[in-house]
Amino acid sequence: MVIIILIMNRTFENNNLKTEDNILIDQVLNGNKIALENLIKKHQNWIYNIAIAMVSDHNEAADITQEVLIKLITKLSLFKKESDFRTWLYRIVKNHFLNMKRGKYEAKAISFNEFGEGLDKIPNESFSGNSWEAENKILVKEAKISCMKGMLLCLDREQRMIFIIGELFEFNDNIGSQIMEISKENFRVKLHRAKKQLYNFMDDKCGLINKKNPCRCARKTAGFIKMGFVDPVNLYFQKNVISNINKVIVKKVETYQGELISEYQKIYQEHPFLKSPENLESIKKMLSSNIVKETFNFS
Repeated sequence: MVIIILIMNRTFENNNLKTEDNILIDQVLNGNKIALENLIKKHQNWIYNIAIAMVSDHNEAADITQEVLIKLITKLSLFKKESDFRTWLYRIVKNHFLNMKRGKYEAKAISFNEFGEGLDKIPNESFSGNSWEAENKILVKEAKISCMKGMLLCLDREQRMIFIIGELFEFNDNIGSQIMEISKENFRVKLHRAKKQLYNFMDDKCGLINKKNPCRCARKTAGFIKMGFVDPVNLYFQKNVISNINKVIVKKVETYQGELISEYQKIYQEHPFLKSPENLESIKKMLSSNIVKETFNFS
């Protein structure tokens, strides 16, 4: 009975989201500019958080969000409601991500072995005597998130995208396969491989779950700061926090049917869900442009 209720609730939530999107889209196509702004506001935080996980850099993630939203605006009239709007939109995200130029942290793609060797080279240091000692707990958390985001960059782009939508945000294989434009079986196989590579590395190197490993976030934080990976003044992963990822996602029904969630998935889903920057100037300009006004008959 509990499982049936959960399935019904999830179906109801998804249908509500789908209906809300379709209503907004109809309003946009009938010349309602406010509806377009509301549609953008509804989805831009999700796009931004996917982008953060993709590139591990806030400035690049903001640029990706702008570029994807511009594509949303220019392609909206092509949406035929044959699939869920979110699925259609995330397919745009996927195509944009797989084809864009490599960013700051992607420029030198590294393997898990190279990432591990890099961690080994960072000396173990305490905060004693450092000017930021009073804030060490916050800084250690920042270093942990930064390091875990960096691990994702060891996956290739397709694996990273599949991990983000399938493991981090828990889209099921039906939605995931539609976004990635592959079969459900292929999606499950690729997700399994990505998880295996990432979690095996963490099990061999990281001390967050496997306490036998010597690597500890607190011992590496000072080194992260000195190398510029963590800014003690601007904590990128702890400002503009809306919630944690595990509190904003709609859990898969399979989870309630006894599917085991790994400890590594849990700590990834404890990462903050961040608010997209308000100052998306490109979007504001696009909304005021003659092209958009003529496309949607805005007054």
